[in-house]
Amino acid sequence: MENREKLTGIHAVIFDMDGVLIDTEKYLTRFWRQAALEAGYEIKEEHLLMMRSFASKYAAPRFQELYGPNFDYMAIRQRRKELMAEHLAQHGIEKKPWVDETLDALRKRGYKLAVATATSEERAFPYLEKIGILHKFDKIICASMVENGKPCPDIYLYACAQIDEKPENCIAVEDAPNGVLSAWRAGCHVVMVPDLSQPDDRLKTLIEKKADSLRELLDFL
Repeated sequence: MENREKLTGIHAVIFDMDGVLIDTEKYLTRFWRQAALEAGYEIKEEHLLMMRSFASKYAAPRFQELYGPNFDYMAIRQRRKELMAEHLAQHGIEKKPWVDETLDALRKRGYKLAVATATSEERAFPYLEKIGILHKFDKIICASMVENGKPCPDIYLYACAQIDEKPENCIAVEDAPNGVLSAWRAGCHVVMVPDLSQPDDRLKTLIEKKADSLRELLDFL
């Protein structure tokens, strides 16, 4: 279903945050690698890309499968968070291209807007506030608010319920495979705006469109 020309019957747009609204995916992978190296592990890039938006309850055992039972996922993850927080405090948070223009246009057209992110509430709300777009959303949904994070559908089902819309009337905007799977399993239409990786053949069957930037979302609607 990739690259359908137009989509109708949509009442709301639900955005992933990292890699879609803010340019942080590159730092997540960079500092995961650094934190792991400090602990004595060299993580392959393909594994880091595979883990994007992966809920901790699924990522922890997967990392141990890949790097051994002594891989202390939670400790390394905490160190990654510290490294990333230090970097963002010093350099600021970069907004992805066309964020403001897209959100403003969608709001003007009457769409409900929400965020569904794997990032915790403690970071998601301040991040969105710092780049000046928190007030543009009707709801902010974090993985900590549901039982199962991405790639399970819980977060998108909960987001749809919070904005009082059926999944089939919502578009999810995602950049990574686990997010696409989560939204698709929930029954949302999915537009992928790739960040660090392009959709493979399987992912192409799950998305309505691959967009080069958020700007293309406006034409699609």
